[in-house]
Amino acid sequence: MRIHPDGWPYIAIAVLLNALLFAFAGWFGLVLVPVTAWCIAFFRDPERTTPDGAGLVVSPADGVMLPVVNAAPPAELGMGGELRQRLSIFMNVFDVHVNRVPADGTVKALAYRPGRFINASFDKASEDNERMAIRLSLVNGQEIAVVQIAGLVARRIRCDLKENEVVRKGARFGIIRFGSRLDVYLPADAKVAVKRGQKVKAGETVLATLRE
Repeated sequence: MRIHPDGWPYIAIAVLLNALLFAFAGWFGLVLVPVTAWCIAFFRDPERTTPDGAGLVVSPADGVMLPVVNAAPPAELGMGGELRQRLSIFMNVFDVHVNRVPADGTVKALAYRPGRFINASFDKASEDNERMAIRLSLVNGQEIAVVQIAGLVARRIRCDLKENEVVRKGARFGIIRFGSRLDVYLPADAKVAVKRGQKVKAGETVLATLRE
């Protein structure tokens, strides 16, 4: 099983503590086995098969779809105040947390903003929480925004993208620890293919289709 590089220090600590508990407390070491197993599972990074097709936007995260709303993208991206369709994916602590690029394009802007750490399933998390916002210019000339948002217990957002970098749909680009949310801002005329409560997978589930 592939593990995200950010996970190895945490896994090493969990395994060491578990081994010490077994050494000094015998079978009481079993108490920490579920914690160690969860730590390994949290940082798992499975391979995904990304669908081909022009105009497809795939999910950047594993999780559950929240309600689709109309909202302006983060002001720090400079995309204007026009309302767009915002698709939000909530990741709980048992989901895969590796994030993937939703569409082919070029990174036009990156903007980090500190903030609060309220429950990421709440709608106000998009406005109030710590976030990393990404502006993508797609091959068809349209633009979308992808926003990594910290959650209640999340304390680190990692984004490996760089401005002017050409990216491919389905490619890994970051991770959030632990429990979080991703927002995707689409043009108003995008055809949404998911609904509230639906489980989605990063790099595989089609969120929407854009006009050509």
